[in-house]
Parts: sequence; C-alpha cells; structure tokens
Amino acid sequence: MVDTPVKLRHLRTFVEVARQKSVGRAAEVLHVSQPAVTKTLRELEAAIGATLVEKDGRGIAITRFGEVFLQHAGASLAAVQRGIDSVAREQANAGTPIRIGALPTVSARIMPAAIGSFLALKTGSAVKIVTGENVVLLEQLRLGELDLVIGRLAAPEQMVGLNFAHLYTERVVFVVRKGHPLLGNRHFDFARIRDYTVLMPTHGSIIRPFVERFLIGHGIADIPVEIETVSDSFGRAMIRQSDAIWIISEGVVAPDLDAGELKVLPIDTAETRGAVGLTTRADVPEAATVDLLAHSVRETVRRLGL
Repeated sequence: MVDTPVKLRHLRTFVEVARQKSVGRAAEVLHVSQPAVTKTLRELEAAIGATLVEKDGRGIAITRFGEVFLQHAGASLAAVQRGIDSVAREQANAGTPIRIGALPTVSARIMPAAIGSFLALKTGSAVKIVTGENVVLLEQLRLGELDLVIGRLAAPEQMVGLNFAHLYTERVVFVVRKGHPLLGNRHFDFARIRDYTVLMPTHGSIIRPFVERFLIGHGIADIPVEIETVSDSFGRAMIRQSDAIWIISEGVVAPDLDAGELKVLPIDTAETRGAVGLTTRADVPEAATVDLLAHSVRETVRRLGL
C-alpha cells in the first residue's frame, strides 16, 4: 500500500463517479475537468492498493473492490456531513437534521400525521423528506444520504447491509374515477381491463413483479395500451380525466378513496400484499431523533389501524 493520505476529495470523487457511472458526468457535477477526476481516482487507487473502477463500454463499472470500498466511502462522507450539520445546529441551538426516504405509498397516508406528532415533541430537528423509487432510496440510505427509508420490503439482494422493521401489509389496487363504465357491471369481467388504458408501475419498481404475476395468473399476458409511471400526481389527473385504470399501492390513493373521489374495481388482490416497514443501515446506530421519528410513524400506523 502506497503511503498516500486519503482525503475527502478522493472520497467525494469516487462516490460521484460510482453514482454517475461516468467520469464525464461526475466531472460536471463536481465542477472539475475529466483529467482531474481521473487523476484523483488514480491517487485513491494507489493509496488503497486496488483497482476501484474499470472501463465498461463508453462508461465505467465499479470493481468488486470498489463495491466494498463504496459502502465505507459513502458512510464516511455522511459522517463528516452529519458532523458539520451537528455543529451548525448546535450553534443555532437546534437538533440534528433527519433525512427520510418515503415511498409514495406512505407519503400521503402515513407521513403527514407522523411528522405532526414528531414536531409536537419539539426536538428542534429539521426534517427532510425525499420520495422516489425504492431502489434509489435504498441506495441513498446505504451511502448515508438518508437516515431512514419507509416503504415496502425490498428483494433480498437489495437488503444487504440493511435492517427492516415491519409496520403493516398493503395490497395493490385497480383504481378508476367515479362513474367509470366498469363500475356499472353487475358481473365484473376482469379481462375487460384490456379495453382501457392502464397505468402501470415502472419496471424496477418494487410492486411491478407483484402486478405482473397477478395479471399473468388471471390470464392477461399483455396490456394493449400501457403507460408506466411513478408519478402519483399524473396518475390522479389521468384517471380523473379519462377512463384509464391505475394499478397502484393502496396507500398512495387511500385519501382519495376515503374521500370518495376515486373507486377501486371489484378485484380480489389479496395475493399482492407486501410488507411495509422501516429500513435502516445495519452498521450505523440510530440517532435519538431518528428513533423518535420512527416511534411517531409506528404510533400513526397504530392509530390508523393498519
């Protein structure tokens, strides 16, 4: 191993290259030249004594050694940032900020009440809530950019180094507007959903495999007119203005269903149920404020009877 000190710029550069899968894009984000990024990577590899990245077509790929180092590099940067934030908060007489990743399924149904309960504790901690696809949120959690992710249990290969605490189970539903033609049928024919535009979860989303297995199991191998979306605002607007059918986790549309603004088609989707819970990093102790927020989430789930 070469006696070269590893500096923060080495870690920032490596983490950004790993995130972007491109030296060029990483250089743009870091506001430096591509040769500067390459030089920094080479310095880091010399200090560690292992190759961390390698060419992969027009981009780059992280090596096995790079994947191992990435977890520690991300955690180290996160620890430094938490230290900076803690000093700033201490100077402002405020608590440590909490960064939460929440899937759309819990953002509308759980988080408003949970955050209200947490703020009532007057910890002084600022709260940042990020939403997005499960795989993205879990990667941000693994890199230390988030303290907690609330959503469905991911596949085993995505849970390496993470802990999951169960909250409740949730099913997928087929949602339409009030007065939709399929709601008026005395005997519902499942195959008729092929006559309408169907909004589907995107490939790679956590509920997509559940939906695909359900459709195939009920004799539907393809949807003639399919739109993939992760946008709940688009989904709501689309089905309110058309006869489209939206296949979505029940929690995303629970407020709309409670208000009677949207309706669930009479389809038994019990087999699509999946666990929803709290995901944290296994190797990092939770801060007291994160524990308090997790408790607020649990209490909200209990009050809702989920």
